[in-house]
Amino acid sequence: MAESRRDTVSLLGLLVIVAGAVLVVAGVVTWATISSTLASQQITVSEDAAYFAGQHVDQPWEAYAEAKVIAEHAGEIADGKTYAQLARDDPNRETVMDASFLQASLFTSVVAFGVAALAAGIGIVFVLIGASLRRVAPVSPAP
Repeated sequence: MAESRRDTVSLLGLLVIVAGAVLVVAGVVTWATISSTLASQQITVSEDAAYFAGQHVDQPWEAYAEAKVIAEHAGEIADGKTYAQLARDDPNRETVMDASFLQASLFTSVVAFGVAALAAGIGIVFVLIGASLRRVAPVSPAP
């Protein structure tokens, strides 16, 4: 009975390690995919950005910085109004709409980077838990 229990704990540990490894790989691949996709767009952080001015956007902090600048520029063009607040015949409406879409896309990439990091982080925790289970399983005393 004790041997069966140890085998079960050891197997569970192995399964948790595998699940953790899958999460780590998925997180890293997702991060790399988002980064390369952003880089392929050849976006450069505006010179008037508070941070990362002039840098190519391929990381979450650069995407966030550029999204903030886009919001500031759109606000200046629209006198502080949002796209929804502008009159339909406002000549700046289309520009503000484009800015809104760009800003939302950049913020979405920031969230995606966060999800990728979360997946990888949880994967690392799973690997550590699984390794601990496998280490403890063989030395568990019989009840």
